[in-house]
Amino acid sequence: MPKLLSTAYFPPISYFAAMAQEMGVVYIETCENYQKQSYRNRCRFYGADGVQTLSFPVVHEGGTHKLPISEIKVDWSKPWPQQHKKALISAYHASACFEYYQDELFAILDSRPERLIDLNMALLRFFIEKIGLPVEIRTTSDYFREGIITEADGSTVICDDLREVIHPKRTNTILEDLGLKKPYFQVFAQKHGFQPDLSIMDLLFNEGPESIHYLKRLQSR
Repeated sequence: MPKLLSTAYFPPISYFAAMAQEMGVVYIETCENYQKQSYRNRCRFYGADGVQTLSFPVVHEGGTHKLPISEIKVDWSKPWPQQHKKALISAYHASACFEYYQDELFAILDSRPERLIDLNMALLRFFIEKIGLPVEIRTTSDYFREGIITEADGSTVICDDLREVIHPKRTNTILEDLGLKKPYFQVFAQKHGFQPDLSIMDLLFNEGPESIHYLKRLQSR
């Protein structure tokens, strides 16, 4: 069944694990209203002091909660890109693959897309490409409370609706249900223990091309 996901900034591993099991069409919600304190503009990563959060500001014009996510603009007037890059370098410079991906990834932030959706979609496509997930990303053209998508030809598609399942303030069972709740190498694991379902960058920076095997259970660990 196709997946329906909210847009996300450096999405968590469970987000990509759900996509990896579909290996077909994945829909990204672009018509919902903006929601604060969600993965739409924040992520969780593993730093020297344990699990930490990064978020970026958006432009508040007339109340963001009344605007569709596709109209939300990123606030580039604040120096958050430099702060995010500094935090990621500090956290992952000792990981096996960070230097390999760093320049291309940071170039996305440096390109400064005007809209939140454009920034998140650029990051999503980056991770899909580097992990090697053969999925087709489509965006919604209307908003439906149920996981129903209307295609351009008028046909409807019933989706596995994960838009509110994957949320920083709610625990989901996606990794556990897929048999993927298992450790991989993390730089600070000896200090703070293994931390599950962080941003996909934690998996990619530590596992590199092997990330697809983790997400698809293609090999035992």
